[in-house]
Amino acid sequence: MPTVQANFLIPEELLATLRALVPKGKQSQVVAHALKNELRRIHYKKELEHSFGAWKKAEHPELKSGTEVFIRRQRVSTRSKRTQG
Repeated sequence: MPTVQANFLIPEELLATLRALVPKGKQSQVVAHALKNELRRIHYKKELEHSFGAWKKAEHPELKSGTEVFIRRQRVSTRSKRTQG
């Protein structure tokens, strides 16, 4: 993946810790990895907040009696198909 130079302001103590723990040739890689993980977390959180309330009980009457009953019915139906064949 192509890289570009970016300038960020970060706390001095964070930079000092990075320099103390990570060799010079690996510092950008460590920062990029940490940024990628944090952006993934932020994206996931936003998607979760956006999708909140998307599930409507009225659209899923098969779960009215609970998920346990629904799952048990699903398992029974597949078991009977496997034993007949």
